[in-house]
Amino acid sequence: MKAPLRTKSIGTKVSEEEFAALEAAARAGDMTLSEWARAVLLAAPGVALPDDDAALAGRVTLAEVLALRTLFLNLQFRQAQGPVTEAEIRSLIERADAVKRERAREQIEAARKAVRNPTGESHTEEV
Repeated sequence: MKAPLRTKSIGTKVSEEEFAALEAAARAGDMTLSEWARAVLLAAPGVALPDDDAALAGRVTLAEVLALRTLFLNLQFRQAQGPVTEAEIRSLIERADAVKRERAREQIEAARKAVRNPTGESHTEEV
């Protein structure tokens, strides 16, 4: 699927020091400055984009992969303790399915935070 055609631009002035810091952050994320700025702006709190089919498919796929990972690890752990009954397997499947969407949301949010702060440094604001 092709990315949407981008026809609008946003511009701002920054100091030499600010520009250097922005470039360093983009390089740390292995992106061009333009790609990095777009990713940070679109991941900012309060920015809500309409869901397209590709984004929805990505979230569903992530949720399913996380559920499979949870199920696999739990089955491996349980199987090490002895034979697993059908009821136990069904219970593990239900548990994995119950939390998969929340876990996917958490992983997406963590990825957004990493884009906003690729160096991993914590920034706290004083109130």
